[in-house]
Amino acid sequence: MESVTPHYFLFLAFLLFGVGFLGVVIRRNLLIVLMSLELMLNGVNIALVTFSRVGLNLDGSLFVFFIMTVAAAEVAVGLALLVALYKKRQSIFSEDATLLRN
Repeated sequence: MESVTPHYFLFLAFLLFGVGFLGVVIRRNLLIVLMSLELMLNGVNIALVTFSRVGLNLDGSLFVFFIMTVAAAEVAVGLALLVALYKKRQSIFSEDATLLRN
């Protein structure tokens, strides 16, 4: 039986980051864009933990905690902006976000 190597985790991290990147680039719905950003951050987290585990140090794991904190703040601010956009324009599409200047 084959053991799980770090390559599998790095492939998973690359796959999550790629799906998140495609979601940010292709989608117009800002809620989907925020979820795609979270996927990208989770892909980076998996890669950092993998490198930390392979290198036998805790530096990558410490960065993961900081990234999780920033991601939580990003979600709170992003959802507040989405609620404000929806109240003003009754839509959460990205092209309507430029209309908030008025």
